[in-house]
Amino acid sequence: METFVWDQHFVTGLPDVDEQHRGLVDLFNELSRSLFVSEADTDPGVGREALLRGIFERLVAYTEYHFSEEEALMHSAGVDARHTEAHVALHRQFVQQVHTFWATRATMAAPAESIVHFLTAWLGLHILGIDQSLARQIAAIAQGLPAAQAYEREMSAHDNSTQVLLKMIGKLYQVLSAQNDELVQANQRLEDRVAQRTAELAQANVALQQANERLEAYARTDGLLQVANRSCFDDRLAQACASAFRRQVPLGLLMIDVDDFKRYNDQFGHPAGDACLQAVARAVQHAMQRSTDLVARYGGEELAVLLPDTDAAGAAAVAARVVAAVAALRLPHPASVAPHVSVSVGAVGRVPRLQDAGAQLVAEADSALYQAKAAGRNCWLLAPPY
Repeated sequence: METFVWDQHFVTGLPDVDEQHRGLVDLFNELSRSLFVSEADTDPGVGREALLRGIFERLVAYTEYHFSEEEALMHSAGVDARHTEAHVALHRQFVQQVHTFWATRATMAAPAESIVHFLTAWLGLHILGIDQSLARQIAAIAQGLPAAQAYEREMSAHDNSTQVLLKMIGKLYQVLSAQNDELVQANQRLEDRVAQRTAELAQANVALQQANERLEAYARTDGLLQVANRSCFDDRLAQACASAFRRQVPLGLLMIDVDDFKRYNDQFGHPAGDACLQAVARAVQHAMQRSTDLVARYGGEELAVLLPDTDAAGAAAVAARVVAAVAALRLPHPASVAPHVSVSVGAVGRVPRLQDAGAQLVAEADSALYQAKAAGRNCWLLAPPY
């Protein structure tokens, strides 16, 4: 498909200029044909976008070469500066416009048609208008007419209906080009705004997700002790129990109670009691050696520890570390069985008999805890085997 059909009306009489115009026409038509070729019909080794980019870059390079040659011709022929300045300005405007068209073609409803129509309209008007005028002025100057008079004669030739029509079309083209530039810039601003808004929404979504994660963490964390709360413990116990039953592996559980904590509160006050519980929770947490072990506040001054994949011997070892870690705090507690804050621990570690045997394990560990308290506190006891 030949978009731009060359005929004698486009001959300026300037051999080099005419040859370059023919080269531009050939490149315009090559780009036009390629714009209407689908991806499926393009050489897969090249790709449609790479093909188009290559033709476009050759077109721009050849256009800039033609412009430089034409501008050199105007200077060497001594063409009036008023024409030269206007001519050069049109060259610069075209380069800017064609780059803008190409860069923003993705925003156009019909990019191929828009680009082809722009290129052919520009070249046709440019040749029939200012290039033909240039050729006539160079011919007049060669015949001895001063450049200024040659230019003024061109500007005053209003009796030529074709010349008048070209001027009218040229003005219309300038208006449409300016409007198109504004539309392209508006599209670009809109794209920028959409991109900015998309980025803002993505950032807001990340912030919302982080906030939800924090809320989830708060909902599952004891506000005073900063360990898991009872709700979190119950959920994890059910999951761990079901998993241990399914895999037939042992599950360990500790129930921990601060000895004589009511007396501590009565003697030192509730703020000191809160600080005491916080210190005990930290000591218990530090006694854990695996990230899978869960320390939770079970209620009041009572803590619970979930020990996945832990048998009775393992649960006993952890219980012993917990008792020692709390005693090492050396928090004074004259009203207790020991001169310092201490804990009693009940431990159990076995393969659950049922998938939902969590309550049974808690009851067994709790029973061992009360036996430890009966045995004198500040110690641990292991629940007996079945």
